Amino acid sequence: MFIGAIGCEPLQLRRVHLENSHSLDVYRANGGYEALKKALDSMSPDDVINEVKKSQLRGRGGAGFPTGMKWSFVPKDSPKPKYVVCNADESEPGTFKDRYLMERDPHMLIEGMLIAAYALGAKTNYIYTRGEYKYLIDIMDVALDEARAAGLLGQNILGTNFSSEIYTHTGAGAYICGEETALLSSLEGYRGHPRMKPPFPAVSGLYASPTVVNNVETLTAVPDIITMGGEAYQKLGTEKSGGTKLWSVSGHVNRPGVYELPMGYDDMEKFIMEDCGGISNGKQLKAVIPGGSSVYIMRADQIIGKDVRMDYEGLVAGGSMVGSGGFIVMDETVDVFESTKNLTEFYKHESCGWCTPCREGTDWLVKIFKRIENGGGRDGDIQLFLDLCDNIEGKSFCPLGDAAAWPIQSAIKRFPEDFEKHILKN
Repeated sequence: MFIGAIGCEPLQLRRVHLENSHSLDVYRANGGYEALKKALDSMSPDDVINEVKKSQLRGRGGAGFPTGMKWSFVPKDSPKPKYVVCNADESEPGTFKDRYLMERDPHMLIEGMLIAAYALGAKTNYIYTRGEYKYLIDIMDVALDEARAAGLLGQNILGTNFSSEIYTHTGAGAYICGEETALLSSLEGYRGHPRMKPPFPAVSGLYASPTVVNNVETLTAVPDIITMGGEAYQKLGTEKSGGTKLWSVSGHVNRPGVYELPMGYDDMEKFIMEDCGGISNGKQLKAVIPGGSSVYIMRADQIIGKDVRMDYEGLVAGGSMVGSGGFIVMDETVDVFESTKNLTEFYKHESCGWCTPCREGTDWLVKIFKRIENGGGRDGDIQLFLDLCDNIEGKSFCPLGDAAAWPIQSAIKRFPEDFEKHILKN
C-alpha cells in the first residue's frame, strides 16, 4: 500500500510515516498547533475566513463547494450557538483517505476544527463517523484528551479568551449519513433522513442553529492555509482549485494506496500507468471510476492519450467528476454489467426509504439486473434501465438517487456491449 505524494511535496501526508505520528508530542515537534497559535494571536475571525477564501480550497467530500464562501454564510449576529461538524462518515465505495488522516494524524483534524471554530464563533463541535469506523473514534478520543490536557482544547485555549470543545459521535453505519442534513438528523438522535434545503445548515443546521459541515480532508487542509497563507496554498493547485488533493486508489493497479497530488495534475494516464505502477498482471486498462462509485465511469480510450487533468474542471471535461476522490481502476477482465449490478445493490441496500423514486427505483433496478443475470433478458431492457434512471435522477429527495442512476447511465452509454451480451444470452 503506497501512502505519499506524487508531483508535489507532501502536505497533508507529510507526518503519516513518522513513528507515533498520532501522538501530540510528534505533532507539536513537527509544527503542529502553530497555525492555531498564529490565528489566535494575530488574526481576527474574518482574517481566517478571508485566508481560506484566498486559498481556493473546495470541499473535498464530493460537492467541491468553496470552503471560505461556505464559512462566510454563517450569520455573525445570530443569537443561537454555532457549530462546526466534521463529516467523517466516508461511506462512498472506493474512498478511504479520511480514515488514514484520522488514524495517523488525528491532531491535524483537531487543529483544523479549532481554527474553523474560532473563525465561526463555535463553542461546541462534533466529529461524526460511521459505525464501522468505531476504532477511529477511540483514536480521536485519545488525541482529544491529549489536547485538552495540554490546554489546546476546552477553556481558554493557549491562554486566550477563546474556548471551544470537540466531541466524537458514531452513527449506526448508514451511507445516507454522509449527506450533511441526514448526518445532522442522526447527530440530533433522529433517524438519518435528509432534510429539505433551503434553509441550508450554515443558517439552520444542528439544533436549528448555524452549522458548518466539512469533511476530514477539507478541515485538515486549514492549518497549512493559515501557516503559509491563502495565496501560497492556492498556487499549489489551479486558479479555481487550490492546494493538493488526496486520491484513494484501489482496483487493478500494481500500487494501490492514498496519493497526494497537486490539484490539476495534468495526466491521468501517467498517474495510472507510471505513478500507480500500471495495470496488475500485465492486463490492459478497461475502465476507471475516478471519484467514488457515484460518478460516471470512464473508458480507457477516454484516458489513454487524452491528457485528462485531475481537478474539478478537468475531470468534467474528460467525462466524469472528482467526487470523493475514490479512484477505482478496472482491467480488461472486468464485466461492467456485473460491477454496475454490484453498485446498484449497494444503493438499494443503503436507500434510506424516505422518498419513492429512490426507494422503489433502486429496488426495481436490482430486480432487472437479477432477471437478466438469470437468463431472462428481453428486448428493450437497456431502454427500461434508462427510463427507470430518468425517473430517479433529479427526482429523489437527496443526491443518493442521482448517485444510484449515474453509474448505470454511464455504464450503458460507455459499455453497451457488456449489457447486450447478458441480455442476448437468453
